[in-house]
Amino acid sequence: MLLNRSRGTVIAEGLKIVGNVTAEGPVEIHGDIEGEVRGTSLVVSRQAQIKGPLIADDVIVDGFVNGEIHGVNVVLKSRARVVGDVHHQSLTVERGARFDGRSLHEAVQASAAPQSRRLGVTEAAE
Repeated sequence: MLLNRSRGTVIAEGLKIVGNVTAEGPVEIHGDIEGEVRGTSLVVSRQAQIKGPLIADDVIVDGFVNGEIHGVNVVLKSRARVVGDVHHQSLTVERGARFDGRSLHEAVQASAAPQSRRLGVTEAAE
């Protein structure tokens, strides 16, 4: 699913991470994660299960996510199961996807601010 595997992070099927994941580039997830996931782009494959928020410019979900999604462009593929609100500028929901939450359109302005601020995510330290 990633265009260039040498420049991205792959979390393999069978791997379970408990804790936050932050990557400088794209992340492809096939395993399970309990915690926040951040990257420039996130791909949640069909077998993946995420319990926690996803934060990236581009988010593609074809697996299970229980948590908020914050993205500029969000795509819920046909086998996606999402429980949680989706904050987005663009949202595509394919036929067959299940989505239990709110779609919250947010105008995202180009800025030099960190990605989390552009997406409306605040941190406790701010």
